[in-house]
Amino acid sequence: MELSMCTRLALPKIDLSDQIKAATKENHFRAENTQLMLSYQKGQITLQQYKVLLFSLYEIYKALEEELDRNSSHPAVAPIYFPQELARLESLESDLEYFFGQDWEKRVIVPAATQRYKQRLRKIGQENPELLVAHAYTRYLGDLSGGQVLGKITQKSLGLSSKEGLSFFSFPGVSSPNRFKQLYRSRMNSVELTEEEKAAVLEEAVEAFELNIQVFDDLQKMLSIATETHQSRSDVGAARFTASPVLQFAVGLCVALATVGAAMYGM
Repeated sequence: MELSMCTRLALPKIDLSDQIKAATKENHFRAENTQLMLSYQKGQITLQQYKVLLFSLYEIYKALEEELDRNSSHPAVAPIYFPQELARLESLESDLEYFFGQDWEKRVIVPAATQRYKQRLRKIGQENPELLVAHAYTRYLGDLSGGQVLGKITQKSLGLSSKEGLSFFSFPGVSSPNRFKQLYRSRMNSVELTEEEKAAVLEEAVEAFELNIQVFDDLQKMLSIATETHQSRSDVGAARFTASPVLQFAVGLCVALATVGAAMYGM
């Protein structure tokens, strides 16, 4: 009996980052194998689609970073609060201004799924700030892992001659993504949580992936409907195709969320 107890006590502690990775393995696999994400990796993106991507990312990061800022002194948030190194909001604003001009805020349009994602971040920021750990981990480490690759894919696909409009993919405050990810995991693993809180964080990490998968599914349906609508009007000509806001909106959003999935893939 004593040997059994000693054996149990000697078991190594499993880090929170490893627990999240294990808990989200299936969800991660599903997200990384969506047709949308795979299409993006093939370089199938247009300027219009990338612009809509920026709108969606802006809404998500605005909610996430405002909640992180508001809860920066919370014991679960403080260790993983790195605004100088990780904040994406100003980069996204810069990219949006580059493509749309100074009045870009009047032109923001996002799907209902992005709104749900944003609302979830606001809710936990107000009621359960410790759950922000799950979203910050999946977002930022995914961006750090896939940012450089996705930035190059985007630049090549759009035929951009400079890095203007691609600030989102750049982390000037992080000299070594790999070393910083190690630091981030170490800080996250140091967060003191009760067993109940830890279980809730793991569930929230799964929810973070599910929110994206739901968006993939919703947009695939939107794209199918928009494509059928366009095909039925194809005799109108290319000008009508370009002017079709429904098709532009649906296609752009699909590629936007494929990019989000691609970043998660590299986490």
